[in-house]
Amino acid sequence: MTAAVVLALVVPAAALSAGSGGVGPGGGDGDNPCVGPGSRLLLCPDLRVGPATGLFVSRRGSAGGGDAYYSRRRVRLHAANDIRSRGRGPIELRGKRYKPNWMRANQAIHKVGGGVEVFRTEVRLHYYYVGERFGGSWWKVRDPLGMEIWTLDRRRRPLRRVRKGPKVFYCFRDLERTRPGKRSPSRRVYPACSQDPSLQRTRMGTSVGWSDIYPADYNRQWVDVTGLRGCHAFVMRVDPKNLLYESNEDNNRSTRIVRLPYRAGPQRC
Repeated sequence: MTAAVVLALVVPAAALSAGSGGVGPGGGDGDNPCVGPGSRLLLCPDLRVGPATGLFVSRRGSAGGGDAYYSRRRVRLHAANDIRSRGRGPIELRGKRYKPNWMRANQAIHKVGGGVEVFRTEVRLHYYYVGERFGGSWWKVRDPLGMEIWTLDRRRRPLRRVRKGPKVFYCFRDLERTRPGKRSPSRRVYPACSQDPSLQRTRMGTSVGWSDIYPADYNRQWVDVTGLRGCHAFVMRVDPKNLLYESNEDNNRSTRIVRLPYRAGPQRC
């Protein structure tokens, strides 16, 4: 894959995929350019997410109790996440500033034979502060992943969401090459997100075969599980608001069964 851009034309997705079927951003039928006959000309992305790993519990926090998230009486279940790029082409966003600390982002989909098509989306980028421990502020994507706790049905499948984690801002980047292959570049194409507060435009993404991974002890990488007992599903959902165009919208969730209160070791569920 090459990072060179031969053609970039911003068009409504529906104009290129009318009648193709499938679901695109916003849930409308027929507006996904990555589904239907026209999709064969595009190297569409396919995002997936690995199951929650590195789980641990924390109860530490401020004594003041001003923020319920950080009260000593709250229990947080931390987990690492792995957003995986597994399509024919990379996931790529191109942002342009429209007000202080915010950008609107369109999605660039690479084409067979070279060049790209750029599609309007409702994706937003934010210059977001994650704390000095994690480097200060970065340009990040809003809502590419949701971390959730669900009840289980009799077949141990997620039944109903009961908790949602507070983290909504992530980067898209080439952090680790997790599935090498002929479509996977051997070197990083998309570096770490920018820390430049004056930036007017930016490009970020994750190459095919690469992952963007955050460790369990990163900023807000947890779900509040206070008071929950018994077996539940720790669910990771990539693109939970359906803002991105993908070739497959049916593989965006991973599940790990956990018993709460959580203790490390074998889970009896």
